[in-house]
Amino acid sequence: MRTDRRKHYDDEFRREALELIKAGAGSKSLARRLAIPKQTARKWILLYRSNGEEAVMGAKGNRRYDWETKVAAARDRVENGATKAEAMARYGIVSVTALERWCRDYRVGGAEALRPKPKGRPKGARSKPKAKPTREQELAEEVAYLEKVRALRASRSRGASGAPSCNGSQASGTASATSSR
Repeated sequence: MRTDRRKHYDDEFRREALELIKAGAGSKSLARRLAIPKQTARKWILLYRSNGEEAVMGAKGNRRYDWETKVAAARDRVENGATKAEAMARYGIVSVTALERWCRDYRVGGAEALRPKPKGRPKGARSKPKAKPTREQELAEEVAYLEKVRALRASRSRGASGAPSCNGSQASGTASATSSR
């Protein structure tokens, strides 16, 4: 038995799997002999049947498919009953996951659901810089600030002179007013 290598399978390991697949091993025996998940074994067998050795060896880089290919593959699979392997072989699709996603989207929203979506943030979403305030606005803000300071000082002087504090008791001087806070 081998150790579990779910994260990454090197080329030598995949070649060994290819030899077993070519010899006719099924997904259960392939999974057991290589100590890999059954789902991975099924996927590799499907990839081999649909696109040959290169698909199992792992394509380097991302493949992009045009809208027509996506629609045709999904339509063949969903409406015409083609198997995954047939659809992948016919349209040169290397990823089972991509085909399954296209079929799911096609069932929900039809061909339009497979249209490319714009990438990134929408153009109008960027926040616009604030306009610089005029001199009158700056002065009005300063006056409002000074009025708040004046009101705060007035309320503090009333609190020290015996007005009820926030807890309802009478303050008997500045020392007791500050110690109760």
